[in-house]
Amino acid sequence: MKKTYSLLFPLILGANTLFAQENKNGEFSGNFQTNAQFYVRDDRIGANTVQYLRQKSSTDAWLFMNYKFQGFDITARYDVFNNSPLLNPQQAYTNGGIGYWSVKKSVGNLTLTGGYFYDQFGTGVAFRAFEDRLIGIDYAVRGIKAEYKISDSWNIKAFTGQQKGFLDLSTNEDTRFTVTPQVLKGVYTEKRFELGKEFSLDLAGGVVNRTLDGSTINRLVSEINGLPIEDRFQPKSNTYIGTGGFTLNYKGFALAGEYNYKSFEALRNPFTTKIFGSNGSVLFGSLGYSQKGLGINASYKRVETYQFRNSPYSTLLNGQITYLPSITRQNVYRLLARYIPVVQELGENAIAADILWSPNKKLTINMNVAWVDQLDGKHLFEEYYIDALYKVSTKMKVQLGIQSVFYSQAIYQLSPAAPDVRTITPFTEIIYKLTTKKSLRFEAQYLHTKADLGSFVNALIEYNISPHWSFSIGDMVNTDPVRTEGTPQEDVSNEIIHYYNIFASYQTGATRFTLNYLKQVQGVNCTGGICRVEPAFSGLRFGMITNF
Repeated sequence: MKKTYSLLFPLILGANTLFAQENKNGEFSGNFQTNAQFYVRDDRIGANTVQYLRQKSSTDAWLFMNYKFQGFDITARYDVFNNSPLLNPQQAYTNGGIGYWSVKKSVGNLTLTGGYFYDQFGTGVAFRAFEDRLIGIDYAVRGIKAEYKISDSWNIKAFTGQQKGFLDLSTNEDTRFTVTPQVLKGVYTEKRFELGKEFSLDLAGGVVNRTLDGSTINRLVSEINGLPIEDRFQPKSNTYIGTGGFTLNYKGFALAGEYNYKSFEALRNPFTTKIFGSNGSVLFGSLGYSQKGLGINASYKRVETYQFRNSPYSTLLNGQITYLPSITRQNVYRLLARYIPVVQELGENAIAADILWSPNKKLTINMNVAWVDQLDGKHLFEEYYIDALYKVSTKMKVQLGIQSVFYSQAIYQLSPAAPDVRTITPFTEIIYKLTTKKSLRFEAQYLHTKADLGSFVNALIEYNISPHWSFSIGDMVNTDPVRTEGTPQEDVSNEIIHYYNIFASYQTGATRFTLNYLKQVQGVNCTGGICRVEPAFSGLRFGMITNF
């Protein structure tokens, strides 16, 4: 990889100089992002990981550079992790290097990409290569990708490559700045049919293949041979996923469906860690209707023994090739988002329905219901939600709502001793425009439960001065503490605890600075449908992001 680094930067810089001499129409752009954390130990909330005891601070940074010239698109991203908790929230990780690079060229209707790339097939259930810096994941693929535009309504793409590596928490092997040995290949096509003025049909389909390397196969054979004879199976070097989907639009109606079938592979049960072999599938469907002032949508999803990582030895968020999106509501308020269901790879049935109704220009009502079960019928999650947004005047808006949740903490947080969580959470938000550039926002929620850490109340007030400044101060209080023996929650002090949150941001041009002092409760953190269990946080966070 060092040879790649030493060749890549002179290539970009040399190309930049040469292109600038020959033609001034080249375009150089990029962005920079950094997040720094300063740790203040607080044993009461469990904020006492290694960063609090030794490192005291951490920094993550990403510098992205892009140069476009005469159809060429050259990109590179340099990543830095210093004492970072992103890859392992319980430990400090330090490394840096070229995290991403690619060269893209368009020739007529053909686009070729060499190096790393991000992409997905359909909903991503068969294949999705993406990154999410907030939780430290990067599923880029390094290889070759070709895309061909057959017509304005028909395209096809294919790729071959290897997935970006990761920090293996079981062996402490670090391949973050290289690739894993498994080989991925795929082909996918999409076509639209215009069947009338208000009638269209989109069809899509493809295949993805993963080939295990010899070392992984040998390791699998050794582990399988150690199983009881009745549990042994023949591992496969190649596993395939076939995907097909459609979207039918007619006037205000939209019907969509996708089916993904995965051939036989070795899987690992995350609860027992036992290895077994199985094929699998994912079925997804939705039906929606919209007109002025009304939107209705219903969704269904069934998952059955569906994993398809780069290896059965990749656990948690590592090595995910497929993406299983949740159909449950994505809540934004702090307490409403406390219990988010993680999609169960080995099997679940999920249904959800939404209604958005605006009877007049001042009032909007939003209702949602969601239900998730395991395939054996065990109940995992349910949510009932309703809110009403009322525009009091051109200066003031008021929102009122309530949420009810059932959440299997034993399953979602891998904590067998944890009881099921049932919550009732009323909430409100008020926005008031003081002037054309100044505004106030107030939000409050009260979460009532007799499980997990107990009940909480959260309140926050925010003051905005457009276009530069934003300030907020908030407090989340554990008003009725609960600590269950045998769970991680029993390590949190059994007292009324305040989780303060003081925030300020400044925007100037394309640059934004943020400063945040907060105490964050332990639990599941989700972003973009990807979730992980994180420890509590206490301290100061600084962020900067700029585009150039």
